[in-house]
Amino acid sequence: MTPVLLKNPSKKTKEISLFSATALGIGGMMGAGLFSLLGTASAHAGSHIPLAFLLGALAASFSVYSYAKLGATFPSSGGAATFTVMSFGPGVISGGLNIFQYLGYLIAAALYAAGFSEYANTLLGGSLSPIEVKLVGAGIVILCAGINLLGTNIVGKAEMLAIGFVTIALLLFSVEGIHVANVGAFQNTSWSLNGIAIATGILYINYQGFGVVTNSSNAMQEPQKELPLAMFSALVLVTIAYVLVSTASTLLLSPAQMAEYNGHVLADAAQIVAGKAGFIVIGTSALLACAAALNATIFAAANIAADMARKSSISKALSESVLKTELRALTVSAFLVIALVLAFPLDVVGKMASLAFLLVYAAITYGHILVRKQTGAKLWPLWAAIIINLSLFTTLFINVIESAPGSAIALGCALVGSFALEATSRKLLRKKLKPH
Repeated sequence: MTPVLLKNPSKKTKEISLFSATALGIGGMMGAGLFSLLGTASAHAGSHIPLAFLLGALAASFSVYSYAKLGATFPSSGGAATFTVMSFGPGVISGGLNIFQYLGYLIAAALYAAGFSEYANTLLGGSLSPIEVKLVGAGIVILCAGINLLGTNIVGKAEMLAIGFVTIALLLFSVEGIHVANVGAFQNTSWSLNGIAIATGILYINYQGFGVVTNSSNAMQEPQKELPLAMFSALVLVTIAYVLVSTASTLLLSPAQMAEYNGHVLADAAQIVAGKAGFIVIGTSALLACAAALNATIFAAANIAADMARKSSISKALSESVLKTELRALTVSAFLVIALVLAFPLDVVGKMASLAFLLVYAAITYGHILVRKQTGAKLWPLWAAIIINLSLFTTLFINVIESAPGSAIALGCALVGSFALEATSRKLLRKKLKPH
């Protein structure tokens, strides 16, 4: 079987540059997880958060390899939604997986929106009521959905501007933070393998954004070359930033202080470094990073939704432009994200998002093994991705069952419901198409 070219050949398609695609990946990754989940991760890893970030990057690198190979072989605006169909065929397995990963993107988008509203409240001195904080989260979702309507090229440019500011601010904070910290007084906390693994699982959402780059592959001039380069460049750059930022934070704040400032750790650490100015700059960076990640994630979710909406004629649908159903897909996605923002607290959403993507990446990589002859991928990195993702999922899921059983049940229902919905919709479609 020869590789199917899914790239839209229309001259009307606006092309995305390698720089914009990399920015999209960084924007998808450098979001609320870095700014809002440090306190949650610190409860398990103590002062070893930089190690958890490094392990998270190593775990993600195998999935990045799998996605880059798939995206280069099957370039499409549907991204991972296309990979499942090409791997498992158009059926209940691919359909159920696509619904579940769509929900995963919505959960991640809700995390970024909640992170945005938390930092907005922090910058305003904590003066907003809980309802007002939720409304700010809903407002940023609507704004990002509007930006997405302007097209792939505009999304890429918006990411570049936001991430440029955020990257500079974080690097300055890291260098100055490490410089002013009393390194001599620093004390390493005790650690356990289980604690590090749970923290790695929690922080895994910080690397989830690499998948959104594949949704822009059909707008690339040479996806076979540009997609892997954009994805690995984004991964390397955010890992450097994460390790530097988390090192500065652990030198400036004890795990107890991180727990106290949970949700806005970096802003409080920046206040130690540069007073009120540092607090405002990092707080503003958090707003931009969360908005950029939300922007990139809604972009991916809407593309998957549009792809699913056309799946009854899958071969035709995969070669069409996503623009025909983009408005509807964006509207539905935005409303569902707002519902999640209103329903769940930030730390719970963060764990749910990590769990969803650990499972999705393992499943899609298993599907990749089935079409490996087409992609030319090596077998061992694919099995490594599956084993690592499932191990982290198991460790984090046990922790979530113990700490927030309601969210574990909700995620389980979302998984079972995704396949049930797909099976039911296919059954009804068959009845509808049967001649009377």
